[in-house]
Amino acid sequence: MDYANLPQFHRCPRNLIGPALVLAALLFAGVTLAQAPSDSSASPSALFSQVIANQQNSELLLSQYERVQLVERRRTGSGSDPVDAKFWRLFPTGTGVDKIALSSDGKPQNSDVYRSDLEKLERYLNWIAQDGPMQKEAYAKAEHKLKERKDLIEATHRAFHFTFEGKEMRGDRTLLRYRMEPNPDYHPTTRNEIIFSRVRGTLWIDEQSCQLAKIQGSVIEDISIALFLAKVYKGSQFMQERFEVAPGVWEPTFEQYDFDGRKFMVSFSLHERTFYSDYKRVGPPKEAAAVVHAELNKLQADQPAR
Repeated sequence: MDYANLPQFHRCPRNLIGPALVLAALLFAGVTLAQAPSDSSASPSALFSQVIANQQNSELLLSQYERVQLVERRRTGSGSDPVDAKFWRLFPTGTGVDKIALSSDGKPQNSDVYRSDLEKLERYLNWIAQDGPMQKEAYAKAEHKLKERKDLIEATHRAFHFTFEGKEMRGDRTLLRYRMEPNPDYHPTTRNEIIFSRVRGTLWIDEQSCQLAKIQGSVIEDISIALFLAKVYKGSQFMQERFEVAPGVWEPTFEQYDFDGRKFMVSFSLHERTFYSDYKRVGPPKEAAAVVHAELNKLQADQPAR
């Protein structure tokens, strides 16, 4: 096996997405201190424990589900027509996600390229499923990123105040709404934690399942990122909606980023809407490799005879 030529599936496709994802992680963590409403049968600590357990389980499950992603880029947050739209098939690899380009109808853009992408993916899945030193190193890097996220989540226990605001209906589901405000007495201990004091937001929790259903947040003070070489400006917005995509499995179905700022000395404006659909469980790498192999066999069988 030529390890140097194995595809790398954990890289972020756009550098500017980083600040938005950091804010998203912080907002997701916000539910941990939410107070249960006075007419709720759940105590604050019970609600806290259940929401956190569900959120952690959702993240673990997401690493075993493939899905289709549609990314629409707009000139402004209120723009009705996208400047461009790109479809991707997102396939979990155990240490990241493989992105395979699709056409506007959700099908492969080019059959030969698509087959080549699947073959590379199958090789990587078979490789990462082995128990060798390089595989352990790859998993260690993934675990390190996960630990950083968990540490940030733990810090939110002290960073925010939450206020229960009421109930809302989403279809036939009842959602509990909370306002999230920075805790003025909180003193950040890391550079990333500084973000906590500069965002506020609103959270919605599905009352029946204690699952995170929706988050929206805004930047209330300019945020410097990446050793002050980038800045996200006050007024930038983020939101995400989550639904039950399989029995007991809640995952993102829609995200919207409206970020303005600068990187180095160049201004940027990021206005994207992202839709996720067609969630399908493929399992951990060994099971996922079998899924890809079966698809390759089907493509071979369907190929016209020459």
